Amino acid sequence: MTQNSSLTPTGYKPDQHTSVAPYLVVEGASRTIEFLKAVFDATELYRIPNDSDQLTHAEVRLDDTVIMLGDQAEGWPAVPAHVHVYVPDVDAVYQKALAWGATSVQEPIQKDDADKRGGVKGPGGTTWWIATKVD
Repeated sequence: MTQNSSLTPTGYKPDQHTSVAPYLVVEGASRTIEFLKAVFDATELYRIPNDSDQLTHAEVRLDDTVIMLGDQAEGWPAVPAHVHVYVPDVDAVYQKALAWGATSVQEPIQKDDADKRGGVKGPGGTTWWIATKVD
């Protein structure tokens, strides 16, 4: 793992992790990881499968953030979530997500703030809000 000098190592959390990380419980964690790698150029850090080849825990790095996720299991149902991601080109990433098979929630548009933002629903049921600051 490469060291990012902008994040200070601490003893209470893994190096390269921010203090807050989304944790997604989804149906099809492996497919969600493939989506994140293909659409957002995320890097898979690791995965822990169980005996049924479902993921009990996995982590991917998307830019400066670690996203944790796992497959639904008894007592841990899949929960729809919304995650906001800043990208350099919202239109290109939105189109890449659609080409990958995501469903459009909202085409990219600038409304009342400095962001041009669109949304897609990816595998596992997560809605990904994709934005680029334009002002």
